[in-house]
Amino acid sequence: MEIFIKDKVSAVIPVFNGALHLSSMLDSILGQTYSSLEVILVDDGSADKTLEVAESYREKFVSKGYDYRIVQSEHKNASAALNRGFPYVTGEYLIWPDSDDRLEKESVETRVRFLQENPGYHCVRSLSYYFQQETGTLLPADEKTGDISKEDLFWDILEGRTYVCCGCYMLRTESFFKIYPRRRIPEYDVGQNFQMLLPFMFHHQCPTIPEKLYGVCVRPGSHSRRILTKEEEEKKYQDYERLVDEIAFICRIQDKESKERIQYWKIRRRYSLAVKFKDRKRMIGSLWKMRWKIKKYR
Repeated sequence: MEIFIKDKVSAVIPVFNGALHLSSMLDSILGQTYSSLEVILVDDGSADKTLEVAESYREKFVSKGYDYRIVQSEHKNASAALNRGFPYVTGEYLIWPDSDDRLEKESVETRVRFLQENPGYHCVRSLSYYFQQETGTLLPADEKTGDISKEDLFWDILEGRTYVCCGCYMLRTESFFKIYPRRRIPEYDVGQNFQMLLPFMFHHQCPTIPEKLYGVCVRPGSHSRRILTKEEEEKKYQDYERLVDEIAFICRIQDKESKERIQYWKIRRRYSLAVKFKDRKRMIGSLWKMRWKIKKYR
């Protein structure tokens, strides 16, 4: 049985070519009101001065009393970078914020306090806000918030009715590694949050603290907002389908209705892609397949 350090928070942060934006996240961690925290920064093969920026913070973290580790890896993707960092996690609680975002100063403390006061929960999340990188101007969210009174979030996350914003969530580490005992999540080039959240939400309820404790930086050149070609978009959709199939296997989803619901999720996404690229044949084919489930799963 693994032993995790009580009350300690582990922040695993993947970063790729983050020299121009990493400081914002690291400064926000140094500004936290919570005292027991370790940072595991995983450089995903950056080609810029990310490592120099990261190293320049080492003494600041020592002065704050936070553990600080820099892990280097060859460039692959965010999920692979997280896997490089997971072996070093020692805290009772786990967060994985993006390297270009920022944590409000009481973000960690507020979520830890909730889990300490509510031991029956294995996770908690906060709300977020979006801001423009250069000016700090607040922007509309690009994810749905959904019903924040709900705690059963598996289908809401999968079907896009609520947000997967990574820095909003905090998980109990022991519960997370029971799902992934090898400390490895599935590696796909479509981000990391479905892997982190869906199996966890399949097993556990997740309440929401109605406070905006996490800021999402909107950068036109970021990986998640880069304009993709048709071929890249199609590959991304295929990778998501493969990932969700793997997650269904991890969750041991076997009942007919859930399998049909996942299939409907795939078809609906294929229809959206066909509409985007004006592929009339695929649009009609997807609509035909969706016709008998539209009312049930809409």
